[in-house]
Amino acid sequence: MSDSQSTSNTELSLAAKIEAMLFVSAEPVPVTQLATALDINASVVERGLKELDDALATRGLRLQRNAGRVQLTTAPELAELVELFLGLEATTHLSRAALETLAIIAYQQPCTRPQVDALRGVNSDGMMKSLLSKGLVQESGRTDGPGRPILYSTTPEFLQHFGLSSIIELPPLAAPVDEEHNVLLKG
Repeated sequence: MSDSQSTSNTELSLAAKIEAMLFVSAEPVPVTQLATALDINASVVERGLKELDDALATRGLRLQRNAGRVQLTTAPELAELVELFLGLEATTHLSRAALETLAIIAYQQPCTRPQVDALRGVNSDGMMKSLLSKGLVQESGRTDGPGRPILYSTTPEFLQHFGLSSIIELPPLAAPVDEEHNVLLKG
């Protein structure tokens, strides 16, 4: 039997099949689309994704999840090497105001610009435009309230920029501290 015949008779793992589909996908893929392509249910795909995620832990790729979609990305710890290899400029540095605005959106998403303004205490229009142009936030709908303000949320690029595979990896917010009594407040 030739090598090509033995290879064609070998059944690849579910994780390998998922990896191949994600590798050729230009965009993040819904888990349901993977399930349909593989003719299996989403919970089986999730097990395959977990197996793939574990296998990638020691390699140069990672799984990134956002809004029910998954994609392959380079490992965040290799960002500088990849940028150097591709001749890209260093990762854009964000101002304190941009980081503040981005943090509010990341933790409150989806949220409106007036909600961000209220938390920051200043107009955030310029920061929102900057974050939109950098691809770190996106319009994700509109509220039902008066004027139907735009809702904003973070993007897969946000996750990549900060080396996160999912929004749930954001560090927890610190509990508020009562400065006068120096004790933690309980909600």
